[in-house]
Amino acid sequence: MPTPRLLVLFGSQTGTAQDVSERLGREARRRRLGCLVQALDSYPVNFWRFIFRKNLPSTSLCQMDFAVLGLGDSSYAKFNFVAKKLHRRLLQLGGSALLPMCLGDDQHELGPDAAIDPWLHDLWKKVLDLHPVPLDLGIIPTGIPLPSKFTLQFLEEAPVTHSEEQHVARMDPQDPPSELHPFLAPMVSNQRVTGPLHFQDVRLIEFDITGSGLSFTAGDVVLIQPKNIAPHVQQFCQLLGLDPDQCFTLQPREPGVPCPVQLPQPCSVRRLVSQYLDITSVPRRSFFELLACLSPHKLEREKLLEFSSAQGQEELCEYCSRPRRTVLEVLCDFPHTAGAIPPDYLLDLVPLIRPRAFSIASSLLAHPSRLQILVAVVQYQTRLKEPRRGLCSSWLASLDPGQGPVRVPLWVRPGSLTFPETPDTPVIMVGPGTGVAPFRATVQERVAQGQTRNFLFFGCRQRDQDFYWEPEWKELEKRGCLTLVTAFSREQEQKVYVQHRLRELGPLVWELLDHQGAYFYLAGNAKYMPVDVSEALMSIFQEEGGLSSPDAAAYLARLQRTLRFQTETWA
Repeated sequence: MPTPRLLVLFGSQTGTAQDVSERLGREARRRRLGCLVQALDSYPVNFWRFIFRKNLPSTSLCQMDFAVLGLGDSSYAKFNFVAKKLHRRLLQLGGSALLPMCLGDDQHELGPDAAIDPWLHDLWKKVLDLHPVPLDLGIIPTGIPLPSKFTLQFLEEAPVTHSEEQHVARMDPQDPPSELHPFLAPMVSNQRVTGPLHFQDVRLIEFDITGSGLSFTAGDVVLIQPKNIAPHVQQFCQLLGLDPDQCFTLQPREPGVPCPVQLPQPCSVRRLVSQYLDITSVPRRSFFELLACLSPHKLEREKLLEFSSAQGQEELCEYCSRPRRTVLEVLCDFPHTAGAIPPDYLLDLVPLIRPRAFSIASSLLAHPSRLQILVAVVQYQTRLKEPRRGLCSSWLASLDPGQGPVRVPLWVRPGSLTFPETPDTPVIMVGPGTGVAPFRATVQERVAQGQTRNFLFFGCRQRDQDFYWEPEWKELEKRGCLTLVTAFSREQEQKVYVQHRLRELGPLVWELLDHQGAYFYLAGNAKYMPVDVSEALMSIFQEEGGLSSPDAAAYLARLQRTLRFQTETWA
């Protein structure tokens, strides 16, 4: 390959930005261009902090052509905020934009691809003007598979492989657990905390972290690396004709390409499929593109080509995205293709399982050597016969420490919420449903430190079905350590939510925020609740503080800027 001319940097939480970036890399290789695709996390400097340094000259990037592609959801208040901010900053530093930024939108009926496809078409026109394809080589057609990133070299006889415990344990005991070296935490208890009539199974799960080197404070999150269940692993291996007990080593095809660091060498097929390949994820368009290239079966190949074409996106959405069909289920529908997939392409075809983040729901000051989480088990029905299940939450719910020792790979990272250290500062927390989890850690920590000015607004459906930690809150109320305000949405004809309780207690909220310097926190579902709570606050600022609508908005913005209004929300 020639020296890389293109650098593609991505920041990805769910994997979509990584998938688009890898698509860019493949399309560059087809055009005979060198291309380095890299996560921002692994870039040599702290990219975001570095690029926004005030002392960077306005000519810093005057030799650079760039293009920005953002992925977002227009139903959220800050739609593609990061992409817009980055595009502006690169222009300020003298960079030359090859074309206007692309703003992919999950809300579009065809998803982000509706914006990405035409944008990429224009991008390649611009890039090829600068770096034409060599005439003697030409563009590699899309029907021909590019070489796989890695080769799997199967071993004749099974080597002595390390157990998961041994693989994880090979770390400096001074280093805290991390994604590369998680702590295998014994599960102490796994208890359903919703009533039998409640629509959702929610678990309070406790781990023993004795000797782990883990430490955390209120607002931090724990990351858990889930696994595929044994029947799915067996089915996948059968479809592809793989022997789960066979071992292999992984070799990159190109110099400078690292092997996935999480993967032990050598590794068994069973371990690769159970712990690393996300076979129950919903496959992206790139999956169908590669599958079409690899398919020896005429009818299956035609269908796969249709699904991977720009014109076939509505049909692909109907077949795959809307019903949330999984990689495994798609392979069952294309059995001739599945049986012909060369093992070398496994890591190109199936994404790696991503760790899942959970708010830590306990404080070490109240529960030494313990870590607790509140997990809503994800299960829902689509038009497919089999219910859709969240990989991590369903796996965690299936583990029963009463039946024998259970160990779960986990590590901790700082969360987005930070709390005031001054003892007299009041804290207002709004946490409906499982959004209350980080605030249980906060209240436990603050009470242990003698901070009693804690105001919690908690909302759920019904008092006797999903009122998490009710006895604990009541006891703290009795001791004068907590003011609890509840909203039970289904216990009366008119639904009552936390934002209604905030408005009812407007005078108290204004007094705490404006006269007593309180901090305000919000955690929970990102869809509507943050907007509803912000609107409730704005009306309080106007009614109780006498502010005009623009002044109320400025007041809220000032609270956000000074970290006195913080949110932690999830989709």
